[in-house]
Amino acid sequence: MKHKELLMGTALGILGFLMIWGVNVWPVILLCGLGYLLYTSGAGGQLKGMRKGRVGTVIAHTSTVTFDDIGGQDVAKRELVEALEFLCDYERASALGIRPLKGVLLSGPPGTGKTLLAKAAARYTDSVFISASGSEFIEVYAGLGAQRIRELFSGARKLAKEHNKPGAVIFIDEIEVLAGMRGTQVGHLEYDQTLNQLLVEMDGPKFDSGVRILVIAATNRPDLLDPAIMRPGRFDRTVTVGLPDKKGRLEILKIHLRNKPVADEVDLEDLSRETFGLSGAHLESLCNEAAISTLRRGGDTINSEDLAEALNKVILGEKLERRPSDEEMRRVCTHEAGHAIVAETIRPGSVAHITVSPRGNALGFVRHSPAEDRYLYPREVLEEEIQILLAGAAAEQLVFGSKSTGAANDFRRALDIAKRIVLYGMSPLGVVDKETASPDILARVTKEIIQNAERHTTMILNRHRAVLAKMSEELFEKETVSAAELISYLNVPGRPLWKWRKPTARRSRIETRI
Repeated sequence: MKHKELLMGTALGILGFLMIWGVNVWPVILLCGLGYLLYTSGAGGQLKGMRKGRVGTVIAHTSTVTFDDIGGQDVAKRELVEALEFLCDYERASALGIRPLKGVLLSGPPGTGKTLLAKAAARYTDSVFISASGSEFIEVYAGLGAQRIRELFSGARKLAKEHNKPGAVIFIDEIEVLAGMRGTQVGHLEYDQTLNQLLVEMDGPKFDSGVRILVIAATNRPDLLDPAIMRPGRFDRTVTVGLPDKKGRLEILKIHLRNKPVADEVDLEDLSRETFGLSGAHLESLCNEAAISTLRRGGDTINSEDLAEALNKVILGEKLERRPSDEEMRRVCTHEAGHAIVAETIRPGSVAHITVSPRGNALGFVRHSPAEDRYLYPREVLEEEIQILLAGAAAEQLVFGSKSTGAANDFRRALDIAKRIVLYGMSPLGVVDKETASPDILARVTKEIIQNAERHTTMILNRHRAVLAKMSEELFEKETVSAAELISYLNVPGRPLWKWRKPTARRSRIETRI
């Protein structure tokens, strides 16, 4: 600071002296001002930050996250720990001629815990943790990205020595921005230069130089990465970090609820079944929203209603103040009742909650609770899904004599599933090629699949027409119907639950005229 003040004082003195002698100093002042602005806001300021050992917003610290804090990723943790063992027991690995892994790529959907796994890896290996985003290395100034890569690796070695750590873990998030396929950015070689420098740095680290560096990168688009960075010797191992299964979701819920007071009535097994398809980040948000709901109502413990409300909020958003007119509301109630009745008839025990409270873009919804996670979908299951999707519009047609725009999203999803049935070789056409098959034939078979599903849906609703009317009225009055109430409606004395039978081969066959 003293040097800056001395320089500024000297400069002002020189300018004053020149002004006394009649010299026009305004061009000099303008040039100095322009240079200062470029230095502080452009490449100069960023290079200045790098000289101070700082690359963009890189964070360097000792991680406190352990693998015990991460649930639902047993396979990913096991693969990552195996790679880390080479770093922890370097001498034994070296005696066996094992080359320690230089890079690990974590690939998976957003919110599945890739950053947490990188932090836990740094803690497991007793290394300093340095994190950065791929977008931080891409700038308009040529050569700046490559300079940042060099600063990142040299800074990692320096920080490891300052903290007396044997190694450093460099975590690069969104690496597809930094390591995309070369040649795709026409007219701008900054991307390619930055990637080339990363390839050089990953080839260069020596594990006998005193500091062992492991690069861990995360992406949800591995198809965009350049093949050069995926070869052995750079990213030696790719660890898939997928969405958790039912057991994994239960572990995650227990981790995020262990510091929160939970009522004894709460059944986490049921909650883990109802949260199929949610990531770890969604489950963390669910637990947090449940605690907020408890605080809002003035409770002391989180109960089942708080968790149910939080689940609805995470999936669809907050409740809206708007309420449709009574005429529209009755149509919405009939629509959602149709979905629920057909779903519970085809798949008993699958409906968890029915409501017509507006949330987000939905005026009502039926939340399903599958008995088990499903990863393969036979044709019968896909046909059942189409029937459930068409049930809302079919119920409107049955009661009001017409359909509405509320079923637009249902129709789009049903058509998408029907197209998948055809393109995946599960229709009477057999295996087909979308590029060479006749569009008219594909459209005809898709239409027949939709029509068959709609016919079965209408049959189910006709058999439960009294239940449809009663449930619609309950939804109009209370806005919410529980799964237990739905089951009681479908098992009204004198009206036993109708068992839907799979159509025979002769009845389900789609006659296709070519």
